[in-house]
Amino acid sequence: MSRTPRHAAPTNSGGRGLVLALGLSTMIVSMMQTLVIPILTVVQKDLSLSSSTTSWLATSTLLSAAVFTPLLGRLGDMRGKRPVLLGVLGVTVVGSALAATTSSLPLLLLARAMQGASTAIFPLGLSVLRDELPARRLPGAMGLVSGTLAFGSGLALVGAGLLSQGPHPDYHRVFWLATVLSLFALAVVAIAVPPSHSCVGGRTDWWGVTTLAGALVLLLLPVSQGSAWGWTSARCLGLLAGAVVLTAAWVLVERRVRQPLVDMRMFALRPVVFTNLAGVLLGFGMFTQFIGISYLVQTPHRIAGYGFSASVLDAAVVYLLPGTVASLIAAQLSGVLVRRIGARVTLAVGAGSGVLGFGWLAVGHGSPGSVVAAGLLTGIAVSFGFATLPAFIAAGVPAHQSGIANGINSIARSLGSSLGSAVITALLSARLLTGLPPGTPPVPAEGQYTLSFALGAAAFALVVLIALTGLRIKTVAHHKVVRHAGVGAEFSRNSSRMHGTPAPGHPPRQAPGQIRENQETP
Repeated sequence: MSRTPRHAAPTNSGGRGLVLALGLSTMIVSMMQTLVIPILTVVQKDLSLSSSTTSWLATSTLLSAAVFTPLLGRLGDMRGKRPVLLGVLGVTVVGSALAATTSSLPLLLLARAMQGASTAIFPLGLSVLRDELPARRLPGAMGLVSGTLAFGSGLALVGAGLLSQGPHPDYHRVFWLATVLSLFALAVVAIAVPPSHSCVGGRTDWWGVTTLAGALVLLLLPVSQGSAWGWTSARCLGLLAGAVVLTAAWVLVERRVRQPLVDMRMFALRPVVFTNLAGVLLGFGMFTQFIGISYLVQTPHRIAGYGFSASVLDAAVVYLLPGTVASLIAAQLSGVLVRRIGARVTLAVGAGSGVLGFGWLAVGHGSPGSVVAAGLLTGIAVSFGFATLPAFIAAGVPAHQSGIANGINSIARSLGSSLGSAVITALLSARLLTGLPPGTPPVPAEGQYTLSFALGAAAFALVVLIALTGLRIKTVAHHKVVRHAGVGAEFSRNSSRMHGTPAPGHPPRQAPGQIRENQETP
């Protein structure tokens, strides 16, 4: 398979502009996922909808992301990252503008589905970095860009909370904000991202796209709607069974076609498997933090005996914003740590911060200061996690498959976020306080919050375990190991065996007596 040669690396100023542009566009991804959370009740009231119907505003975005992220990531590898990136941002702008101008539920759902396509921006952006920057700058650049995911999620909650305040809240203002930011990101990317010079070409594996998208949709539907439908209902169980069948069909398809959407041998690589598992757990932890803290602080203390009777705005600005700012600062620090102590240790340290933060929330959520401080720790943990995962992907797969590999990891994080939302919502509604005044909304028992935060701590403890054991390098005794300073600088031994031919700008394959230890940094 022929590939065009890699061009010269950009200058420092050009590289900084590229990183900032991709960081801004990546922030749009997470904003699209969380900006509807504070305005769901506003939309429900304005359009006279039920709670279950309103929840489809979040579900439609999730399903769209599952369908389009792997396809667009692979198209970026085949046809060039820049044109696909600009196309996705254009769709996001149109979807945001449609949501800002409509009061029709079908059109609003269509708009949210169009916004869901923005999830592909993140893996495409990481692929651009890998193509354009020298290996020594990749850890810091990937850390900064990845860290904006956590920052964007919190920023969207704060912005939506601010714009939906007042005697006459209007959800259209939130979508106008999304339109302006998406349009600005489109303009910046058009200026800062150079033309694609590394395209592998080939045919689109439509059978693979269809079966993978179908399997993901059948999986995510019951995960996101299980609380409303009933987890043991025939609908949920039938969809989960269908997801298993379609997954098996997808694997068979991918093993038979000449140019698969996803090379199945990729899932045999240790860094890929454990990085995706860590992505699920990090997504779970992030939404456990957002939902758990938001609901906890808004609980009326006079009625429940706990909580702080905070408004939606106070919950966003006072309790969630500090963790959001901490995540942005941590994103810049994570790149330095990856270079100095390695991605594996950085991930473990960050996840350890998450264990402490959620543990603090579980046993010490009785004062505002404790909740804010614990939120700082969990925000740092999520940012460190998001910043380090692309380093493992870069080390584990060749450059021409980085788009689809990062796309699969993005889906893993989305799946974890959906699981976190579903599990925490189910837990909080499973045991309610009794004897409340008539007309009082349901209030969860305090112990349900303790259990929810304990699950968050358990999720991050598993990430620590994965970082220290699952992502540990195991060398073979009769091989000589050559260490390298930058994650992603070369192929891993397994990916070299898969593909044989190195990416443009990389050294030739090692002799049989040597392997490169590049799944972690020294």
